Amino acid sequence: MKNKKVVIITGAAGGIGFATAKKFAEKNFCITLADINHDGLNKAVDLLEKEYHAECLVCHGNLEDINYIKNIVDQTIQKWGRIDVLVNNAVWRTIGTLRTISLENWEKALRINLTAPAFLAKYAASTMEENKIPGVIINMSSVMSQSAGGNSPAYIACKGGIESLTYELAVLYGPKEIRVISINPGNIETNLSDNDYKDGSGNNVSEVLKNHMNYNTPLQRAGNPGEIANVCYWLSSDEASFVTGTSILVDGGFFHNLDSYKIKNLKNPKEF
Repeated sequence: MKNKKVVIITGAAGGIGFATAKKFAEKNFCITLADINHDGLNKAVDLLEKEYHAECLVCHGNLEDINYIKNIVDQTIQKWGRIDVLVNNAVWRTIGTLRTISLENWEKALRINLTAPAFLAKYAASTMEENKIPGVIINMSSVMSQSAGGNSPAYIACKGGIESLTYELAVLYGPKEIRVISINPGNIETNLSDNDYKDGSGNNVSEVLKNHMNYNTPLQRAGNPGEIANVCYWLSSDEASFVTGTSILVDGGFFHNLDSYKIKNLKNPKEF
């Protein structure tokens, strides 16, 4: 079994997943990168190998396929003999209310956003137990799990489910020293947040919505993927050795901000 630690990251071709891969590369981890974006994966690996001399394994495929999910773990064990950290980061969603979502899109979201993380956790934890590794499983949730927008029902349901799953897995695997935590990002600058939202005429209004989020975040800005990656790495480290069965909110203060800053300034001029 290889002495270097090993991390599996889904959705690793860009955004939070790629930033997380870079962070673990900095810390001398071997990295399995999984994504449906083949070209994006190859570019990610090229950069990781050139800039960080990282040892990488590319696993290209669709998380709707349970065989692919099992194959990610099997290939990782075949190459390195161990898994220390799993980051369930990949996500898929559509924008539209429950009135308009199709059964096909509902079920696709559940398979990618909830079933895949559950079974990746199952397979990864099994190898952690077998090798007596005090591993860490990190599930990427969202601030929207408890603060719904009304326009992405399958995504919201999955994020609520992934948090409940986190608590369940922490209880199950805790006696084997395997920790399970979810992270709830807020407004983060990624491609997923740039291209989704359109008005009734088909115009992209993502920039308007991002500005609204930024203004009503106490830190007055969006987060960047690297800030979420830092939290992922910290949670995987011995510095977080007593953290499990919980969700970590990383949103610049947005969730707990009651009023918009426009309302705050209306009530208390010059205070904000």
